[in-house]
Amino acid sequence: MKGSSLRYSACIEMLFVKESSDPAERIRLAHAAGFEAFEFWRWTDKNLDAIETAKNETGMGLAGIVAEPMLSLTDPAMHEPFLAGLVDTIAVAQRLGTAILIAQAGDDLPGRSREAQRTALVTVLKRAAAVLSGSGVRLALEPLNTLVDHAGYFLDSTTEGLDIVDEVGRSEIGLLYDLYHSMVMGERPEVVLADRVDRILHIHLADHPGRGEPGSAGLDLKGGLQYLLANGYAGTAGLEYRPSGTTPASIEATRRSLAL
Repeated sequence: MKGSSLRYSACIEMLFVKESSDPAERIRLAHAAGFEAFEFWRWTDKNLDAIETAKNETGMGLAGIVAEPMLSLTDPAMHEPFLAGLVDTIAVAQRLGTAILIAQAGDDLPGRSREAQRTALVTVLKRAAAVLSGSGVRLALEPLNTLVDHAGYFLDSTTEGLDIVDEVGRSEIGLLYDLYHSMVMGERPEVVLADRVDRILHIHLADHPGRGEPGSAGLDLKGGLQYLLANGYAGTAGLEYRPSGTTPASIEATRRSLAL
């Protein structure tokens, strides 16, 4: 949002949904609301020509998209289709001008040890790094909370996510740090990110309970952002929340709450 020291991105999967059913129109609405960037999840369910036209019309940046297909990377049987799809996703990212792809680890698979699943995850991320090499596109692994929204997900710890990124050891692979998911799990940014903020490729924001706009509930999102900025984070913050009212009114409330 303009006027902020931090560059915000509008997640058009959640913002402006009440105002328009058309993702391309949501990009225009985000621009009118003062955003300089937007993001979305799947590209395979979008009209990419319309997305590209709206992006070019508004001059907005694209902060990130999901790497498809979305598969359980903890399962070695899913690695080949994921890597094949990654090639196509990179082409879309280059077309639309984003340098960030988002990947989720997948489910904690019954009957398989966490050690074996973690090994599978590290293996596929190393292979993904080789596919990404030279493309100008990076992949952000996303931990999710398992207490409220994603029971059964493999990776609910920021510390473990960063350890996995470090084990992969490639600049093409980093972490998506969602303050909502992290804080729901009881994590404190200054503890779980200590000395490793440079591994964070992108961040997401929402409040808890309800995954509403920042300031609508109980999380110290402003404090978390201040820590990230003070420790070198220079990326974009994606607003990925459900507005409690109209999106424009929600954004104004968010601006007042964060005031960064």
